[in-house]
Amino acid sequence: MPELPDVEAARRLAERALRGHRLVAVAARRDPIVFAGVSPGRVTATLRGRRVLAVRRRGKHLWLELDRRPWPAFHFGMSGWLETYPDPADRPRYWKLELVADTGARVAVSDTRRFGRIRLQHDPPHQPPISDLGFDPLEGLPPPAELATLLARRRAPIKPVLLDQSLFAGVGNWIADEVLFQAGIRPHRPAASLSVAEVRRLRERLLAVVTKAVAVGADSERFPRSWLFHYRWGRSADRRTWRAERIVRETIGGRTAAWVPSRQR
Repeated sequence: MPELPDVEAARRLAERALRGHRLVAVAARRDPIVFAGVSPGRVTATLRGRRVLAVRRRGKHLWLELDRRPWPAFHFGMSGWLETYPDPADRPRYWKLELVADTGARVAVSDTRRFGRIRLQHDPPHQPPISDLGFDPLEGLPPPAELATLLARRRAPIKPVLLDQSLFAGVGNWIADEVLFQAGIRPHRPAASLSVAEVRRLRERLLAVVTKAVAVGADSERFPRSWLFHYRWGRSADRRTWRAERIVRETIGGRTAAWVPSRQR
């Protein structure tokens, strides 16, 4: 599932291809699930001829700012993605929307499993679902004391709290596991039980993990080899970190968690 670094990589890809350029052609494939509350025909008619002023993102959502409203907003769901290509023959198999710039660049939104959504909105950042999102770790987390106050109100385990998009926009399963691993905090701990020092450490690690993942274009092969990410997958009962520490996988708050008992308290 795309998480914040993946969506930021997609945003930068779309920005390079589209920002400052006019959409000379728009094509949309009929899909009443992916197109939320709007017909593909209306989307194509609305976007065709518009100039792209900017490509924005918050959490796992992104949108295009055009020279006239409404604007298109995208959520990739579990398998959605954005691709660029110069040749129409290279259009991805499961494409839903294709944008062609006046430079000839083509950008397609594809979605294999159809959990993503494409919307037309007058002001996406101030309308649901984007307006319901919490802090974006890349764009601005609250200071440690303020974050500690927010977490002190949460009695749930810290792992599902990190996944709450109304608080931490863009944080997904592997990021939450990685941050807790690096911060040395057990995923079962009630969020309210964290000390101010632990919250500060959690905040530092969240910012560091997201910043690094974005810096390498969400290419997991370029993540540091010490990260839990490289060892958390699979069903082997003898999973180990690079330091041979035992990794435990279990369900916490309805989500699978990977953690290291010898490292996390």
